[in-house]
Amino acid sequence: MPTEPTPRVLVTPAAEATIDLLRDEHGPLMFHQSGGCCDGSSPMCFAKGEFRVGTNDVWLGQIHGCDFFMSASQFEYWKHTQLTVDVVKGRGASFSLEIPLGVRFLIRSRLFTKEEEEHMAPVYDGEEYLTR
Repeated sequence: MPTEPTPRVLVTPAAEATIDLLRDEHGPLMFHQSGGCCDGSSPMCFAKGEFRVGTNDVWLGQIHGCDFFMSASQFEYWKHTQLTVDVVKGRGASFSLEIPLGVRFLIRSRLFTKEEEEHMAPVYDGEEYLTR
């Protein structure tokens, strides 16, 4: 019996509810896991297409119907880690769409098990993603 690929990124029900609110206001959404100095390492939510992805970005999958990307260099550090997007009260220091709601997305993470790593979901660089 075929095994489902191990997802690289998950989302909590609370984050799904926030995504629903944002999608109602902004339409289709996308995420990019930031690694910058100004916004720490927060998952950033944008209107789909507002953040331009390319060969320096990696598509990790979808959360609640939204594509999720991170920089290729950051992926090298996090490729053995399953990410879960969550939301907490508080104001983040970023340009992410949830900030006016008084909440911010954050990442919870854990290392994959050896068994999970044997069945990983594929990743695509930004250019491959756009042509698949």
